[in-house]
Amino acid sequence: MYVPVWCKSNFSFLEGASHPFEYVEACYEHGLEAMALTDRDGVYGVVQAHMEARKHDIQLLVGAEVTVAAHALALDERSTVVLIAQTRAGYANLCRLLTKGRLRCEKGDSVVTWQEVCEHADDLLCLWGGERSLLVGEESPEDVADGLREAFSDRLYAICARHRRAEEAETEARLLERAGRWEIPVVAAQEVLYHTVDRRPLQDILTCIRHGVTLHEAGRRLKPNAEHALEAPHAFRKLFKNRPEFIAHTREIADRCSFSMAQLRYRYPSERLPLGMTSAEWLRRLTYQGAMGRYRGHIPRKVRDQLEKELEIIEDLEYCGYFLTMKDIVDFCRKSDILCQGRGSAANSAVCYCLGITAVDPVRMKLLFERFISRERNEPPDIDLDIEHERREEVIQHVYDKYGRDHAAMVANVIRYRAKSAVRDVGKALGLPATSLDRLAKILSRADAPTDEVLKQAGLDPSSRAHELLMHYAHEILEFPRHLSIHPGGFLLGHEPVHDLVPIENGSMDERTVVQWDKYAVEDLGLFKVDLLGLGALTHLHKTFDLIERHRGVELSMATIPPDDEATYDMICEADTVGVFQIESRAQMNMLPRLRPREYYDLVVEISLVRPGPITGEMVHPYLNRRVGKEPVTYPHPSLEPVLERTLGVPLFQEQVMQLAVVAADYTPGEADQLRRDMGMWRKNGRMERHRERMRARMLEKGISEEFAERIFLQIQGFASYGFPESHAASFALISYATSYLRCHYLDEFTCALLNSQPMGFYRPATIVEDAKRHGVEIRPVDVLWSGWNCTLEKKQKSETAKEQKSNFAVRVGFRFLKGLREDEWEKLERARSERAFRSVEDLVRRTGLREQTLEKLAEAGALEPLEPDRRKALWKVKGLARTPQLALDLREKEETPDFDELADFESISWDYRTTQHSTRGHPLAHLREHLDGMGLPDAQTVRAMPHGRFVNYAGLVICRQRPSTASGTIFMTLEDETGFLNVIIWPSVYENFQLIAKTQDFLGISGQLQSEEGVVHLVAETLWRPRLERTPKGPKSRDFH
Repeated sequence: MYVPVWCKSNFSFLEGASHPFEYVEACYEHGLEAMALTDRDGVYGVVQAHMEARKHDIQLLVGAEVTVAAHALALDERSTVVLIAQTRAGYANLCRLLTKGRLRCEKGDSVVTWQEVCEHADDLLCLWGGERSLLVGEESPEDVADGLREAFSDRLYAICARHRRAEEAETEARLLERAGRWEIPVVAAQEVLYHTVDRRPLQDILTCIRHGVTLHEAGRRLKPNAEHALEAPHAFRKLFKNRPEFIAHTREIADRCSFSMAQLRYRYPSERLPLGMTSAEWLRRLTYQGAMGRYRGHIPRKVRDQLEKELEIIEDLEYCGYFLTMKDIVDFCRKSDILCQGRGSAANSAVCYCLGITAVDPVRMKLLFERFISRERNEPPDIDLDIEHERREEVIQHVYDKYGRDHAAMVANVIRYRAKSAVRDVGKALGLPATSLDRLAKILSRADAPTDEVLKQAGLDPSSRAHELLMHYAHEILEFPRHLSIHPGGFLLGHEPVHDLVPIENGSMDERTVVQWDKYAVEDLGLFKVDLLGLGALTHLHKTFDLIERHRGVELSMATIPPDDEATYDMICEADTVGVFQIESRAQMNMLPRLRPREYYDLVVEISLVRPGPITGEMVHPYLNRRVGKEPVTYPHPSLEPVLERTLGVPLFQEQVMQLAVVAADYTPGEADQLRRDMGMWRKNGRMERHRERMRARMLEKGISEEFAERIFLQIQGFASYGFPESHAASFALISYATSYLRCHYLDEFTCALLNSQPMGFYRPATIVEDAKRHGVEIRPVDVLWSGWNCTLEKKQKSETAKEQKSNFAVRVGFRFLKGLREDEWEKLERARSERAFRSVEDLVRRTGLREQTLEKLAEAGALEPLEPDRRKALWKVKGLARTPQLALDLREKEETPDFDELADFESISWDYRTTQHSTRGHPLAHLREHLDGMGLPDAQTVRAMPHGRFVNYAGLVICRQRPSTASGTIFMTLEDETGFLNVIIWPSVYENFQLIAKTQDFLGISGQLQSEEGVVHLVAETLWRPRLERTPKGPKSRDFH
């Protein structure tokens, strides 16, 4: 039996053609007892391989193929060596070495020196050989060999690699001579790049992608044969039949390695503590100090009991440092005037509430602490901290500054191939025309896989051999890692240097370092992760509060916003919620008039209800019917009433499923949490079946109906897709209410701040602008005399503010919306303007020194209208002035400006959209309304007032497309015109017939029946078509969520 000691997976990015788990599975099928994963300059895939190896009881050797050069900056003298960890200390040395190589290079590259390899040699095995190795080169590497022999001693092996190539006879002879001369034992190996020979063509494709060439251009970059598969034992023995001792050395290498990823023991960094105090004592003191503040000097008995229970578990599991870190980060945010709020399962913790990490009282809300931490699970807690998205970088740098780059690094995000990227990259490698690939990629959505039908829609022939290959390899490459990115906010912090756990490398952003594992790998190994997530809604809130204080002298915060405001809930019930956090989407807007929230907990339910869990478990309609009295509130068993009372006998939350298991099936809280965890893995490991039988049997014993037990189980499977915890919804509902209140009472400030917080939320700026205008907010265009970089508020003249108008201010659009304008160019304009106002276009051009391209943008957008009302004349002037040298004394004759046709209103709006992606001057369809009416196409407001069942023809601009995973292929669209939105339902059978225009048409015609129930209106499409107009309206690009 042999051990493959040189395997590279697809985590040797764009080189290996198999997943790590596929190698382990193949070893199991071949009867191999061990294997080494040695990806190029990293350990990216070892956790996946480790988890799979545990299932099959296969020994996983952890190593890497390391890129080496005589000098760190040498680009053309690079070689390789394979290093494998014998012990935990050896693994730390490997991680340190890889970190050194990665941090000195740009993202995606790595190189270390031979001296550095030798300095990190302790407890590492060194395998030297392969076609890129100095050991087989023409020149004898005497100095390198001496250094490696001294550093590694008997832990140095020479790799005899056989891939059935003619030239290997010469290089092998050279290797054996040198190995004999230097007394280096030889080990048999192949450079394994795929687990089965079937993947060889894909490996060629990956090689082309990596080098940016086509298959025809690749030449010697491609491997000359298919001898890089994981061999079965008999085939490997045959390959090295004349050298059985080389094979024996593979087993020797495995026997010398005792390291396993299971040995990683992680200690959270200790916080700086007051003299003489332990982490547990300091946490206790801070918790009770916070409790006194939260409960105004009197801590209720229930709260004390809960705090004692939590503190005991936190101390026993040694999590105190984690909570102190989160407290420190929250304190930094507050000191720096940065809005933040903990969410997720942390909101189940009274300790988090008292420390100020979360804003929801879990005792009052009766939330389940075991959803957050349980002894049985014995895994690190997960606290997500939402932070203003524009100021998150300040918090990230605070963490780096406090813990240092050695003890803090961000978690990676592995960017994998999806349909669009697969088609583009594979197609380029195959040499297909870029225009064809672009057309095909634009038709594909995130949920699509490349199919023959999609090829036809793109005008490509599915029977063509090139297109058949495109489809095949685009499918095969799906989910392959392409490169690393940075997790939105996950930090790995360590008491010991993080680079002893996992290599660290440079991120794509300046001053960011990232570990080589993603959040799933970190969680699989049970490591602590601090999540610092950017949330646009908090930025929006802060900016709104600032505007209200600046312009009205009113100080507001999330804590001082009046609760239970009737006008706010009236607005919510009408689904008038554009820009409101969490309840602005099409699905939420459709639910609001039916649910009719009147208090905070109603918002908690609203946020949770439009989720896969309740929908799949068929809990939505029963809840709504009970809420409006259409069916009685009943409970399947008296014991479940306390669990289900607040949700009218219908389970909606993860915590309720856990509590049901405790009450109805006698689970312990820890077992109930394991149930929750198994929810998310049921498709992979099938563990839910054991819960199904246990829960069913116990519920039947207690007199609970079989029908209800089965419905509960269906809901659990729904939660597997996206189970929403009550604690999460409770945290989000606070922000939802705050943004609703500000929209209701301070719409001017709300709109201005929302525009300044883009990109965020569900809608594009054009939709936000149109909605504000329909609500009486005046939006003024970008203007070189008045606009700042951000949008600003301008006080209206008294004559403009009639008593019946709610709006006191106008919103002036900022230059941030002028497409392609850099902020440094705006600063030039601002500096010149601050000296004195611009008197003319000539004055502006002369004093700002802006580029011709920038001046053209200002003219096209209408920003020069105060100086030259005619946009075409303004454009003519700036083109001429920008190309004319500026002289101290200009004696040239002034040229006459030609007479241009004035822009029609429709053209002005089109120019606005082209330059700022919205228009303050009107909606693209407003000036076509007369023509649309003549075609029998009513506006959205008219359609919404029509009776249920009416057949309607309608045309509007598509602003959103959605295909939820719970909707069985149904497509939902939102169309807009100058009067508002119209929601459209497209059943799968209809979508099948009109796929192409459904995906690609921005101005779309729909014919179908109107569905109007409980204040919710949909147009159910029967036919989709392209409206035939002389002028095609230019609108915002659709936001597509599918």
